Amino acid sequence: MDEPIFDAICERLRRRVYIRGSNILCHGDLVEKMVFVVHGRRESINEDGTRVCLFDEDACGEELLIWCLENLLVSTDDNKLRPREWRLHSSRTVTCLTDVRAFSLRAVDLEEVITLFARFLKNPSTLAAIRYELPYWRYLGASRIQAAWRYKKNRLGASSQAN
Repeated sequence: MDEPIFDAICERLRRRVYIRGSNILCHGDLVEKMVFVVHGRRESINEDGTRVCLFDEDACGEELLIWCLENLLVSTDDNKLRPREWRLHSSRTVTCLTDVRAFSLRAVDLEEVITLFARFLKNPSTLAAIRYELPYWRYLGASRIQAAWRYKKNRLGASSQAN
């Protein structure tokens, strides 16, 4: 990440402490922030019941960044980039397993950073790196591939037994 982008993000971060048992994201609620965890363990529960343990230095709400980058619009009146109305709903619940110390970046602040650095952030290679390098997305992709493989294997096994 370029130094100016990193500085712009750091200026807008806010300290947060989440106590054990509290939720950082709730399934169905609007995603209004990204949370960068400094210390603490969390558990992410997806719509399909898949559980993923998240540890120090993982992020929550990174789907907000991807959604915002994909939905950037140019305003005709002042030629500034503006995201569409915030309507991203969480597809998972993230619960704190221990006390969690973190920094959060509100959606409004994220919009501001993206507006300032839109040319760099809209680059396809940057979008791919954001989407495919984050640990949560890699784990989720791997677990879905495994589930599909098990389903196919069971289907093939059932059809061979029927013959």
